[in-house]
Amino acid sequence: MKWLRTGAIVFLLLVAAASLSADFVAPAHYAYQFRSETDAPPSYRHPLGTDDLGRDRLSRVLFGTRVSLLLAPAAAWLSSLLALLVGGISGFLGGRLEKIVIAATDLFLSLPWLFLLLTVRAMLPLNVSPMVSVVITFALLGCLGWAGAARVICADARTMRQADFVLLARASGSSGLRLLWRHVLPNLRPIVLAQFWISIPVFILTEANLGMLGLGVTEPLPSWGSLLRELQSYPAISGQPWLFIPLLLFVIVVGSFHLVLRTEELPA
Repeated sequence: MKWLRTGAIVFLLLVAAASLSADFVAPAHYAYQFRSETDAPPSYRHPLGTDDLGRDRLSRVLFGTRVSLLLAPAAAWLSSLLALLVGGISGFLGGRLEKIVIAATDLFLSLPWLFLLLTVRAMLPLNVSPMVSVVITFALLGCLGWAGAARVICADARTMRQADFVLLARASGSSGLRLLWRHVLPNLRPIVLAQFWISIPVFILTEANLGMLGLGVTEPLPSWGSLLRELQSYPAISGQPWLFIPLLLFVIVVGSFHLVLRTEELPA
């Protein structure tokens, strides 16, 4: 079933290309208001209609997709880097440091980290600029999402302590940070990359949850969370099926990430 993986990759590339070129292909700026065309149905000028403020929905979908597809990988990179540093160093050095890190990650994983994220985000100023809210949201995702990956990396680093290539490097005179930097961390790269790709759809979903609660990216900058917030009121969307297009795109994008990750294990 490699064709599924190929199709998912092609779809993600097309969505990424469309969102990155939003400045050129979008019908209007995401914040521009057509005040005489509020809540307009789809038309040639507005393929997905306009919202209650007269903003073009297609433009907001394109710009909102750009926010998620650019910054979710950035948050995943940050969490993977933290997991590599914490898990890699503690697993390789072992001893009391490893026990402390394992205890800390167990405690961290036992907490409902989505609610922890909601609490931390709610404690921060809500009247910040859109770009600052973007940085805050995804920085929090990266800083709070490292624990699970750190446990996996720590276990792999622990097994490398007695690996033949490590013992050979020790016998050749390598020790301390040089041994960790030159021999251990490069061999953890496949595990880190796997954790990175797994984290991207998780962070996209988490940002959408924050946005739907009004704790994510602030207006007027769109994100998938703010776009999906319109679907919370059924009377407002009844008879307007085009409002479900952002939800459909969101589900397909997240599903495509999972297909890219899982179909390698499926038989052809």
